[in-house]
Amino acid sequence: MKICLTGSTGFIGGALCNHLLNNTYQVIASVRNLNLEVLPHHKNLYFVYVEDREINKNYSEALNKVDVVIHCAARAHVSPERKRDTLNLYRKTNVQDTLNLAKQAANHGVKRFIFLSSIKVNGEQTSLSESFKYDDTPKPEDAYGISKLEAEEALIEISKRTGMEVVIIRAPLVYGEGVKGNFYRLLNLCNKGMPLPLANINNFRSMISIYNLIDFIMICIFHDRAPGKIFLVSDDECISTTELIKKIKKIMIKPIRLFPLPFFIFKLFSSLIGKSSEADKLFNSLIVDTSYARKILGWKPKYSLESGLKKTVNWYLKNL
Repeated sequence: MKICLTGSTGFIGGALCNHLLNNTYQVIASVRNLNLEVLPHHKNLYFVYVEDREINKNYSEALNKVDVVIHCAARAHVSPERKRDTLNLYRKTNVQDTLNLAKQAANHGVKRFIFLSSIKVNGEQTSLSESFKYDDTPKPEDAYGISKLEAEEALIEISKRTGMEVVIIRAPLVYGEGVKGNFYRLLNLCNKGMPLPLANINNFRSMISIYNLIDFIMICIFHDRAPGKIFLVSDDECISTTELIKKIKKIMIKPIRLFPLPFFIFKLFSSLIGKSSEADKLFNSLIVDTSYARKILGWKPKYSLESGLKKTVNWYLKNL
């Protein structure tokens, strides 16, 4: 089977690319930089350069005789100096580029288009007694979530018009070997061994290891009940911020030095240094209901939270 993969040099796309190659798939990787020194080499891996500055990029070479497109590429951050134009910047990459790719994929006869969306389409938080579900009314609260929702809606319309099968996957925070961003910063914080004001946080958060996410994507490539569906995925187990830190420190063999700090003080300090949203993620809950994915596809996470954390921490320590 021939697969076109975008975002192949990123955290999720890179791990997925390696998994596909190890399972004898032929991968056409659409890339914005042909720096061959950092790109992997494999007999079944072909790189196609797509000019990033073009508004309507030409994906013809990458889509030739392709069976499935897996679209992992996205803009996840906007630099502070460009904050005024945040939504437009997200829309350019996450909506316009996705729409352009999907239209060309349909014209090339691609059978299935798998889109990696985000749980942010549902919203930013749940209560301890509620969870996000696949059929909830979307309530994105930031520009990234809005752009992902708009991309989903555009893909559904293209599917109706062309017959190309579309599968949408909304994932919460993804962790694993090669992780970046906030989770990597949390690993750094835990590794320093300093006392942290994060004791007794009463929340629950869903996450998904890269290993479980890839397993789910692989099912979506073939399963005949996947097209036309929106799936929410996560690990089997939710975890509080406090327990997550304890588990990471235990794997690192670091002393667990946590003390309580009232949320309003933490929030005030975080807002003063411009990190208010990061504070919310530490204290708020975000629970994902995966029952629909289990029911429709018969999927169950292969890897436990514990095993996923061990792989992630061991990779982190090895690459310090």
